[in-house]
Amino acid sequence: MIRYEKYSNQYTDRIDCPGTEKHYRLTRADQWCIMIEKFLPLVSPIQQMAVYEDDVWVITYPKCGTTWTQEMVWLLNNGLDYARAGKQTLEERFPFLELSGALSLMDGDSVGRVQDLPRPRHIKCHLPVMLLPDAIRTVRPKIIYVSRNPKDAATSFYHHYRNIVGYDGPREHFFDAFLNDSLIYAPFSEHVRAYWEWSKQPAGANCLFLTYEQMKRDLRAVIGRVSSFLGKRYTEREVDELEKHLSVESMRNNKSCNMDDLLEWARNTTHSEERKQLSKTNFQFIRSGTVGSYRHDMDDDYIQRFEEYERAATEGTDFDFFF
Repeated sequence: MIRYEKYSNQYTDRIDCPGTEKHYRLTRADQWCIMIEKFLPLVSPIQQMAVYEDDVWVITYPKCGTTWTQEMVWLLNNGLDYARAGKQTLEERFPFLELSGALSLMDGDSVGRVQDLPRPRHIKCHLPVMLLPDAIRTVRPKIIYVSRNPKDAATSFYHHYRNIVGYDGPREHFFDAFLNDSLIYAPFSEHVRAYWEWSKQPAGANCLFLTYEQMKRDLRAVIGRVSSFLGKRYTEREVDELEKHLSVESMRNNKSCNMDDLLEWARNTTHSEERKQLSKTNFQFIRSGTVGSYRHDMDDDYIQRFEEYERAATEGTDFDFFF
């Protein structure tokens, strides 16, 4: 059973904003995570939802290469059908399971929408293991999890909070909340470790664990791994074309997956008047697409604190954020 209680501390108080108000701590046995009040009505529907063997799930902590991975996975699993992909948004092809519970002002029933998808379903979520549907362990659909080093993940999430969620505070307060496990979906370290450990178990063959850094270093190799995982085979020329399609510049210009509609929603919903003026700059949902972009936003003190966080997160495991 999942229990929950209101959660508030100096870190959550500093980052409360229109998109993520009223934090709660959810617990299940010895596991816990932070979500917002809007998510609470989704707990039971998600726990009880039907899961099918031909489902394909892409799961990440926010801002760890989710959109990039979704586009790759959907195309690989759909015969590289670029024409169809161009006619439907990524949210239509690969919907975000808990979307209506991840932003305070977001309307709709995202769980019901996923439940009604025609099979095979492609499902995106950011949920930790403890909040996944109960049936996922026994039905064993294909799960592709993507991790990212905490410094870049936190930096990208900070920009997401500013431009989507409506956060107007200093970046230092946001980084403090990340390091002290007080953001939605926290704790980051346990989120990653739980999926890593799952993927390493004999029963975890249905969980492919990737890292953003692997994708940046050798996307072609990752395409090969994902193709094999999905039971697909493509020619060298087809992989060449997919690599070009998945480039950062191509993704930014791809209206089916660059999330321009979400940015417009944010401008009209979560942004303060000051933020509306600032949002007239050229912020894009798909930002730098690089490893090490945190150096533009973190001073040496925060870099050191994040490196200490990384060491603590990987202590006693064979996991490395940069492998």
